[in-house]
Amino acid sequence: MKTRFGSLLFLGVLVAVSLSAATKTAGTATCKTDPASPPPVAVSDQANHALAVGKAECTWTGFSVGGQAYKDGISTSLNEISGDTSSATGYHVATTTTGDTATAKFQGKGMMKDGKNVSDGGTWSFTSGTGKLKGIKGKGTYKGTANADGSMTYKVDGEYSLP
Repeated sequence: MKTRFGSLLFLGVLVAVSLSAATKTAGTATCKTDPASPPPVAVSDQANHALAVGKAECTWTGFSVGGQAYKDGISTSLNEISGDTSSATGYHVATTTTGDTATAKFQGKGMMKDGKNVSDGGTWSFTSGTGKLKGIKGKGTYKGTANADGSMTYKVDGEYSLP
């Protein structure tokens, strides 16, 4: 009797874990800075130190959550620039092909050359969703490289779960 109960308990835990397991996803986002974004503001403490608010419009390929493919999105960030390095924290609101949205908070660091981004990378985590993505949870990483036209292409990996 104890063996059967132990087996059933183990099976129950296994089913519960598999139902709550995160689903992996990956894709790319190509983002271009909004030309209306204000220029960085110099901090007078040292040379090449500035703060900036950034906004970028992104187009997604291959990334999906809950069976919904990301279509486009908008990233808004606060950036600190010090010499050829930068750090950023912000939010990305992605819209799926069905019109639902998922919001993720991100933070990362980047390298610059001649005042332009060269590479960028960091972590992100979901903060909210709408429609079928309501209650989304998850996290991941991103790594970006600059394109000749001034845009950045990000390789985004992560995992998520839905209620």
